[in-house]
Amino acid sequence: MDEILWRPTEELRQDSLLASYLRFLPELGGPRTADYADLWAWSIRERAAFWASVWDFCGVIGERGGTVLENGEAMPGSRWFPEARLNFAENLLAGAAAGPGPALVFRGEDGRRRELGGAELAELTARLAARLRAWGIRPGDRVAAVLPNSVEAVIGMLAASSLGAVWSSCSPDFGAAGVLDRFGQIEPKVLIACDGYSYKGRRLDIRDKLERIRAGLPGLEQTLLVPFADPAAELAGAVRWPDALGDGPAPSLDFERLPFDHPLYVMFSSGTTGKPKCIVHGQGGTLLQHLKEHQLHSDLRPGDRVFYFTTTGWMMWNWLVSALASRATVLLFDGNPFHPGPEALWDFVAGERATFFGTSAKYLDACKKAGLEPARSHDLGALRTIASTGSPLVPESFDWVYAAVKPEVQLASISGGTDLISCFALGCPLLPVRRGELQCRGLGMAVEVWSPDGRPLIGEPGELVCTRSFPSMPTGFWNDPDGSRYRAAYFEHFPGVWRHGDWAELRPSGGMVIYGRSDATLNPGGVRIGTAEIYRQVEQIEAVEEAIVVGQDTGDGDQRVVLFVRLAAGRELDDALEDEIRARIRANASPRHVPAVIARVTDIPRTRSGKISEIAVRDVIHGRPVANTEALANPEALEQYRNRPELALD
Repeated sequence: MDEILWRPTEELRQDSLLASYLRFLPELGGPRTADYADLWAWSIRERAAFWASVWDFCGVIGERGGTVLENGEAMPGSRWFPEARLNFAENLLAGAAAGPGPALVFRGEDGRRRELGGAELAELTARLAARLRAWGIRPGDRVAAVLPNSVEAVIGMLAASSLGAVWSSCSPDFGAAGVLDRFGQIEPKVLIACDGYSYKGRRLDIRDKLERIRAGLPGLEQTLLVPFADPAAELAGAVRWPDALGDGPAPSLDFERLPFDHPLYVMFSSGTTGKPKCIVHGQGGTLLQHLKEHQLHSDLRPGDRVFYFTTTGWMMWNWLVSALASRATVLLFDGNPFHPGPEALWDFVAGERATFFGTSAKYLDACKKAGLEPARSHDLGALRTIASTGSPLVPESFDWVYAAVKPEVQLASISGGTDLISCFALGCPLLPVRRGELQCRGLGMAVEVWSPDGRPLIGEPGELVCTRSFPSMPTGFWNDPDGSRYRAAYFEHFPGVWRHGDWAELRPSGGMVIYGRSDATLNPGGVRIGTAEIYRQVEQIEAVEEAIVVGQDTGDGDQRVVLFVRLAAGRELDDALEDEIRARIRANASPRHVPAVIARVTDIPRTRSGKISEIAVRDVIHGRPVANTEALANPEALEQYRNRPELALD
């Protein structure tokens, strides 16, 4: 059993919202239990009763209807709350109005700060909704945005949602082709975009790029320009944000109550293997899943101050802003997390008294390598929870958090994805934190780990699957009328079972370990190896800043492991360092994990959400075209991997 690094005190357990839910549950016919494993099993066995209890406990505004689940054994094909009527924005704004603190706090890397109370947020939403309605926006129309993580992005989403319009967003660092690959598929009527943004201390003007984007969206009727970088910025043919909102008496804010599955968001896959998939998420499933994760798993209480470092192009933005419904203050940060230094996010967390801080595993690892000790340099007295996602959080990063950040904090490594706009495995305020493990499977999520032939596994790595439907499954893909692309994405490998594409292990403790993407696993000698097992060892070596590992086909049906490393300043990849890398991997993983080739690079390709792109590197070293370089934040990095003499198969 892995070492336990944190346990909730009895006071924390009893004060948690999950404990309150357990006390409330018997009134709804649920079990009388304080054991999480028993609760999880009941939530899978009695899914309809469980999700109905979440609706009631979290106080969803709307008409629930009498039926909770139709055709419940079908996946896909189940229908959740088929008689319900609700509005997503109404629930978020009601929470913002009832919260004891401000609704939103924004800070940019340049230091500017803006705070909005619940009443002001509702008024600005009403003003923008009136403008969108005047422009002819109706339920089902698409409103797209190219915006930083700003208050305007939240207001835009709420205004669109209040009308029943469908929201989709990208961050302003996307290239024009990347934006068009996404928005060109959904044909928005309105584009909300900034004039520019700040990054690493530079102001970047994107208006030329916006002209190319608008030209590529033939169904576009209106453009709304947010003067974010330059207050005086204009764009030909666009209405400026201040003019759109006006300054007269505030209009009334009306909410279109629509079915549970009415489309709320179109999310996009990373697009590294082709044009991004347009994943449609319904308003009810998104709201209910986020309420469950925020209140029961993350213990977000009224007045909590919630921060997740994200951009508007990553699903964690959608997850973050839903915290308004739980009467929390949402903290928004835009800019480079390492500007002017790696302590930038800790400055924000401490300065804004964040109670919940979410970030990426790579950021925590970078802070560790930079020698940061936030416990010494920052007042983190308000911080109760740190969440990590984006890639597997290695055990050594768990150690760093408890040694250098805060020994009393709950560290929740979480994993899910854009596909479900939520988590399969995440934190729990009742359970201990074990070194290297995600604490638990999510309530109502029938998550298992299967062998290639479909046998459930415990204590062995395999495919992460979900065997029963859940409310935040996509309602479908855009422009997929017969559902064939949707079924092919998740349900063909194991018919009727969601195969997520993660290589994972379910531990006897009930916790989980994620080893990486199953399509990026290595297969030397016919043995599947998760890439995270190698990263864990390599990135503990002081000379190595980060690494990327892929399998190279050897032409005889086998594969060899190839490791590329980005080194710390002043370090060279000499024989001694190669020997150190191989020795550490052999001693702490296995001989099969040891790379046949180690090569140096100065950059590692990443998707725009910050995930390293093993598949793109694998394609390059095999001489295959990379399907969609627009999905990468730094596609120029791929040239370092092309025609490497070290990879010749002589």
